[in-house]
Amino acid sequence: MGMTLTEKIMASHSGKPTVQPGETINMRLDMVMANELSARLTFDILEQWNVEKVFDPDKVILIPDHFTPNKDILSAKITKVVREFAHRHKIKHYYEQGRAGIEHAVIAEKGLVFPGETLIGGDSHTCTSGALGAFATGVGSTDIAAALLTGEIWMRVPPTIKIEYQGKPGKYIYGKDLIIHTLSQLGTSFATYKAIEYGGDSLRYLAITDRLTMANMAIEAGGKNGIFEVDDVTIGYLKRTSRYLEKPQDIIKLRADKDADYENSFMLDISGLEPQVAFPFSPGNGHPISDAKDIKIDQVVIGTCTNGWFEDMKLAASVLKGRQIHPHVRVIVIPGSVAIQQRCIKEGLAEIFIDSGCVFSTSTCGPCIGGHMGVLGPDEVCVSTTNRNFVGRMGDKTSKSYLVNPAIAAASAIAGQIMHPDNL
Repeated sequence: MGMTLTEKIMASHSGKPTVQPGETINMRLDMVMANELSARLTFDILEQWNVEKVFDPDKVILIPDHFTPNKDILSAKITKVVREFAHRHKIKHYYEQGRAGIEHAVIAEKGLVFPGETLIGGDSHTCTSGALGAFATGVGSTDIAAALLTGEIWMRVPPTIKIEYQGKPGKYIYGKDLIIHTLSQLGTSFATYKAIEYGGDSLRYLAITDRLTMANMAIEAGGKNGIFEVDDVTIGYLKRTSRYLEKPQDIIKLRADKDADYENSFMLDISGLEPQVAFPFSPGNGHPISDAKDIKIDQVVIGTCTNGWFEDMKLAASVLKGRQIHPHVRVIVIPGSVAIQQRCIKEGLAEIFIDSGCVFSTSTCGPCIGGHMGVLGPDEVCVSTTNRNFVGRMGDKTSKSYLVNPAIAAASAIAGQIMHPDNL
């Protein structure tokens, strides 16, 4: 019996010719990542264990992004501890605020994880890197501590669910719409501790940024990881990373075996699919935009780790250009990284955002987690390109968030209510 994408990677990193779902393995790690919140807890554990050095300072990624720029004294203290740890242990991939951005975007654009490699991170959306053909998953701070000490993790091999998309996506249909539609059809727990393997003919129409968005939200289905085959689209993206310039031979074409055994498989036809809107209070509460009538809004958030890629910025700007934000609406645009922010400035997108009345923010998690730079007040309604819309996720418990793609977010900002761009 052949192996799925996830099984192939786990086998190659455990010294085994094959692995089976349910089997427990010690898996070698290519990269271990933490942000300032998860890292702070991890360092407390390492101190209790009297650990004096990490397994390999070149294979550790530390990126402060959740409450940075520091929003208060507590976040400044937490970030200071991470900074001092990074300097003390000579961590190669420590990225100071203002020099990198949101962890998941930075890992992708710098090529810190390549096809066939393994990454664990102290953040649930670490699964984003599965779009690049890597095994990437979020874990707790104790697991991060053990990994920093040993370079390995003890893990159970997950069964794999295959989701195939058929049909050509219509106008204003992107990866965000596919994943919201998937969650609305299959639920938000169908993949609990399972690997999601995305496939199907529709993928040839999806940019790498669409795939990154879909892999990012595999966790919203309960997935252990989400992963895509490595094809020419993947390779084309990775060729633009700094690592490719140093080690082009690191890119491998990774595919599942034809006789791989999947726990379950689903076929979703996306031809004729409308842009999707995830109503409160679940990413799985997806509806076609035609169901979202007369929903007045107070705030729009465009960007962050789910839809903060340059292509997302460009899409939103194309809708906003020459138009003004509704007078009762405020808009925050958050590029996924400093590099994306710089490109927005160089190519005139930043000017479009500011001219239309948006706040063009530094790269930060900020309002996505209800942390800072856009927290919602009582009874306020937000349209967001982020990945979660739980009760109180972005602020007050009486506030509401609707999840959409960047084009819908921009059109809604102009209209003052959830709106399709064609109806402006």
